[in-house]
Amino acid sequence: MDKINLEEFRNIDMNPFDGALKLISGKWKMNLLFCLSEFDTMRYGEIKKTLGSITPHVLSVKLKELEANELIERHEYPQVPPKVEYTLTDKGRTLIPILRSICDWGKEYCVDFQDKQE
Repeated sequence: MDKINLEEFRNIDMNPFDGALKLISGKWKMNLLFCLSEFDTMRYGEIKKTLGSITPHVLSVKLKELEANELIERHEYPQVPPKVEYTLTDKGRTLIPILRSICDWGKEYCVDFQDKQE
């Protein structure tokens, strides 16, 4: 096996990778994006019900972060009671094939892990 050339390794630009991870990392962001990809448009309560164990505070924070990163859009309708819907942006939709690949990988290689969690 060839020795790793540390100088070449140091020249690898990790910024795009790090930047992408900052946008989608964390316990709930990818789950939220995947949820919206499956249901297209969802209201806050629907998202909460679908994700289950997420707290209202964390859900609100993660939705705001995803919106600030232009991965989702928030549509507020002026009515009583307030109606707010969330959808993926075009930028957010570009992540869905990646998330589906991760899901497929998980189905293939994480069966043992899932069995141990139950």
